Amino acid sequence: MRSILKPAASGRAAATQMVWFPGAYHSAQDFLDTGFAEAVLKRRIPLDLRFVDLEMQHLDDREPLELLRHEIVLPALGSGVSVWLAGISLGGLVALDYASSYPDEFDGLCLLAPYLGNRMLLTEIAAASGLMAWEPGELAQADAERRIWRYLKVRIDSRPLYLGYGQDDRFSAAHGLLAHGLLAQGRPADAVDVIGGGHDWRTWIKLWENFLDSRFA
Repeated sequence: MRSILKPAASGRAAATQMVWFPGAYHSAQDFLDTGFAEAVLKRRIPLDLRFVDLEMQHLDDREPLELLRHEIVLPALGSGVSVWLAGISLGGLVALDYASSYPDEFDGLCLLAPYLGNRMLLTEIAAASGLMAWEPGELAQADAERRIWRYLKVRIDSRPLYLGYGQDDRFSAAHGLLAHGLLAQGRPADAVDVIGGGHDWRTWIKLWENFLDSRFA
């Protein structure tokens, strides 16, 4: 597991650390190259960013998540730091996989254009008239995607979940399913941000800037 830590503008450890996971064929370095850390420094926000390459071969590979848990998340929580999990595309599914596996070991979720599972499962949820009406049924141990959606359906805690995506994103139908589910749970309207754009870094950096401006203004 490789990670890059970018501290807040003060140079001292901040009270909040956001752990980011890149999408498929992307890396931790891509977050730096596209301005994610710069956006925080420019606004002088007290937020540490850690960009992580987990190198997961498949979702039922638990070893990378265990490394993440023991090497990054638990030490941060143990030191009194608030930990947010965040991801782009497939990295968003990784963040949700961790959240559904260890639901008491994070303080918030920031998901930008997350990949949310296979088409068959998404069709099943849509056919049930949405997330809140959908019944997940029996879960196979290796069915991480169904477990993640069950977690999204039944989560009743007040920890924030932010969903941002472009209206022309190729996964926008799945994002819409999740967005409607979040709002049906009583989440605030600003928990969902939909802007013009597709599944690309240009859209994601704008969503990130919107998140920073809405949460830290």
